[in-house]
Amino acid sequence: MLFPISKRCFLASTVAAVSFFWPSLARAQEAYPNQNVRFLVAFPAGGPTDAIARILGERLTEKWGQSVVIENRGGAGGNIAARQVAKAEPNGYTVLVTTSAYAVNPSLTANAGYVPETDFKTAVVAATSPNIIVAAAGLKASNLKELLEAAKTERFTYGMPGPGTTPHLSAEKIFKVIAKVDIPPVPFTGAAPLLNALLGGHITLACLAMPPTIELIKNGQIKALAVISDKRVPSLPDVPTAIEQGYGDGEESTWMALFVPSGTPAAVLEKLNTDINAVLAEKPILQRLDQLGMLPVGGSLTESEAYVRSEIKKWGEVVRKIGLKVE
Repeated sequence: MLFPISKRCFLASTVAAVSFFWPSLARAQEAYPNQNVRFLVAFPAGGPTDAIARILGERLTEKWGQSVVIENRGGAGGNIAARQVAKAEPNGYTVLVTTSAYAVNPSLTANAGYVPETDFKTAVVAATSPNIIVAAAGLKASNLKELLEAAKTERFTYGMPGPGTTPHLSAEKIFKVIAKVDIPPVPFTGAAPLLNALLGGHITLACLAMPPTIELIKNGQIKALAVISDKRVPSLPDVPTAIEQGYGDGEESTWMALFVPSGTPAAVLEKLNTDINAVLAEKPILQRLDQLGMLPVGGSLTESEAYVRSEIKKWGEVVRKIGLKVE
């Protein structure tokens, strides 16, 4: 037999239930993070994405009193990590740390495995760095102009840190669209294995984000041919820009950003954004970024999301102009 429940009884029981659970829900959000936070890095250890993840993770661990655990999930130009985080529970405890490849891959590949606009929220764009074209120390060409002249009669290939990364697109644009020479790409899973191959003599050329190349260039282990920026960079003042040499029309950089799955509570997203911005403003962190050839970015949630959306549009247009497609 069913007994009718009065509206008053129903409201009373509902209020009681909410009153019972709400304090614990509120405490859970206020306490974030109250357990380890996992930073899933979309590229291998030793590259710029890994570097920014570790710099932020180390300082946030101190700030939060909870460990930030770094896990590298390289492969497919960053898509493997992105797919994994897109399916993670949206609670702020699994964070994607990736590059501008995140903005490129949806238009470059038939199925990136995620939709940026619906699967993720941008926590913050942390830092950016110009892309650079480098070569083995023994290469005869001493700059980009000499390389492109040699490429008319000699065969070269170049390494890049993964399909869909901005170094991949930067090189394709300069080689194929502007200089109209055929220098095929050789994909790697990230900057570290790419540089190991260059140092080991397995490839002659590479295009990648600047940070991991700086010391190798200064030590004479590899040769810098051109930095793809509006002006020369302070950390490598003797390296000419691609524009100076007649190739390129502006800076093309690799940015590093942090994303969480859509559905992550607003308070958690705000906490991540606020605390990372605070870390990026600290003098020791600024000094470390400068040493690596990175510029801090930061900004509000709205600014960060707007920037990423603009990059998705920008690089989508570049992909279509070059005519690239990765299956």
